[in-house]
Amino acid sequence: MQINMTFRHLEPSPSLKDYVGGKLQKVKKYLHEPIEAHVVLSAEKFRYTAEVSIMADTGILINGVESTEDTHAAIDKVVDKIERQIKKQLGKLKRPKAKGYGFKMHVLYSEEGEEEKKPQIIRSKNYSAKPMSIEEAIQQLKVLKNDFIIFTNAQTEAVNVIYRRKDGNYGLIEPE
Repeated sequence: MQINMTFRHLEPSPSLKDYVGGKLQKVKKYLHEPIEAHVVLSAEKFRYTAEVSIMADTGILINGVESTEDTHAAIDKVVDKIERQIKKQLGKLKRPKAKGYGFKMHVLYSEEGEEEKKPQIIRSKNYSAKPMSIEEAIQQLKVLKNDFIIFTNAQTEAVNVIYRRKDGNYGLIEPE
């Protein structure tokens, strides 16, 4: 985990850096590498503020801010808030409702000028069509930064595909 720390009106102490690093390790177990965290600790009069922004490899961006009269308490509260947000985001992506289907996608290649030869498979990838609503599929497409997602529509129990269009909108392919 990459942790960038900024101190405003506070002395950067190694013990405070270690404390923040230890607390953020608690969040690391929910996300895959690489994870980048930016922490800003600031003090104004008798109020300490901890701001944390975490970017995970899945595209999840989580922000949290807490203020208290103690630096360690502010860090504890903001890490708890971040942990709840991550659990909520991951829960949205993993909600099975009905039976899912598995698919295999093949990328074919054929050399130009040689129409007699059969196309060759140059890459294969397995997909599972997890049950979800159209809104959840769009949300997962945004988070995962893919061009398309294959899913089982929770309402119709049919296999659908949501894809990202060049104009920034989304397209839906569903069976007749």
